[in-house]
Amino acid sequence: MILPVIMAGGTGCRLWPLSRHQFPKQFLKLFGEQSMLQATVNRLAPLDTLPQVVICNEVHRFSVAEQLRLGGHSKGKIILEPVGRSTAPAIAVAALQTISEGIDPLLLVLTTDHLIQDEKTFRAAVQEAVRHAEKGALATFGIVPSSPESCYGYIRRVHGIDQAAYEVDAFVEKPPLEVAEEYVESGEYYWNSGMFLFRASIYLSELKQHRPEIYSACERALANTTTDLDFLRLNQAAFEQCASESIDVAVMEKTNNAIVVPMDCGWSDIGNWSALWQVSPKDEFGNAFSGDVLSIDTKNTYVYSEDKLIATVGIEDLAIIDTKDALLVTHQSHVQKVKAIVAELVAKNRDEYKHHREVYRPWGQYDLIDCGEGFQVKRITLKPGARLSVQIHQHRAEHWVVVSGNAKVTIDGEESILTANQSTYIPVGSIHALENPGNEPLEIIEIQSGSYLGEDDIIRLEDSYGRVTKPR
Repeated sequence: MILPVIMAGGTGCRLWPLSRHQFPKQFLKLFGEQSMLQATVNRLAPLDTLPQVVICNEVHRFSVAEQLRLGGHSKGKIILEPVGRSTAPAIAVAALQTISEGIDPLLLVLTTDHLIQDEKTFRAAVQEAVRHAEKGALATFGIVPSSPESCYGYIRRVHGIDQAAYEVDAFVEKPPLEVAEEYVESGEYYWNSGMFLFRASIYLSELKQHRPEIYSACERALANTTTDLDFLRLNQAAFEQCASESIDVAVMEKTNNAIVVPMDCGWSDIGNWSALWQVSPKDEFGNAFSGDVLSIDTKNTYVYSEDKLIATVGIEDLAIIDTKDALLVTHQSHVQKVKAIVAELVAKNRDEYKHHREVYRPWGQYDLIDCGEGFQVKRITLKPGARLSVQIHQHRAEHWVVVSGNAKVTIDGEESILTANQSTYIPVGSIHALENPGNEPLEIIEIQSGSYLGEDDIIRLEDSYGRVTKPR
């Protein structure tokens, strides 16, 4: 039986400003109506698999859970990493957890930020890897290169096991372009996809042999887990002691049982705006547009517009990305440097690296639609049955106006039901709560006023999502 182990970490900073720290590219709908996470799970449907295990960090836990729920995949497990420690420990935790349940499946390790256009070929490669993994091999999937690329790692094959699998000679870090050209010309190299398939016990045995410290740290982290709603939270102290190491370095480069299964499936890691442009449908001038775009004398350009008209005249080879709170303009040849912009935003402690103007929460979302000295205005949407925490603000008052739906409001112990066009006022220091008791989304306009309006001016007394404010 195959158990999908899905890596949902990472921030996708080269796709800023669309990809942000709290809502990175794996949650974005870059192609159609599915996010990249949803597409990763859905393409497994024709295969006979167990419910997936998703590994992510704390900040993304509710986004992962909600996207899986919307896709009809809520039966699996979500394991929370308190800190990032790369792929070798993450896979070890999933394997140990599975073994503890008395099963020893084949682990299909996938990442959530890859585009796979030919899903039938992908599944055929998985089935080929299964044949070898059942005999004890550790299989990786090598992407047949369509061009020499210096932004990918490579896998060198040697002896053919059969017509569809080869022994691995070496894993090679990202080479200079001239070396990559030699690799592609030789026909002996594949792009390293970061996807793997092997039996759980075999992987653990190899890890214990080659990196016993990582194995032991993962054992300790899993032995002291806590359950939080539908999440399995690893012990932070134990996991922090674990070395940060990729599976390639920890196991695959050291084992004698590594094989590579070639895969020519229209794969891309969508690592930057140029990569997204390359795989997007284009017009007769080589342009790829998303949103409301008008162009004159524009060539080989990618434009993304979230909420406004963008007009281009007399340009070529650019990427223009417009969101509600940020605009990026870059030449296609410089898209890798977008990461430096994110680093500068982090250094200046600006919110634009962290989240969008529209922020997702476990209960729904809010959009900061206006702000100024001493006030800000939010559009808040609560999912059916959801509730905000019972909370207090020390520095701000709030006015709530119901736009649509029914709102159950509690202020200092007094409950009331508000409907469309009705409003209420929450003074500074009042204990208050908001709930959507209906079957439709609740939308309200919240007007905040006061001397300080930061999100940290929230003291949570009760919370359905484990976010009660601890006494200082």
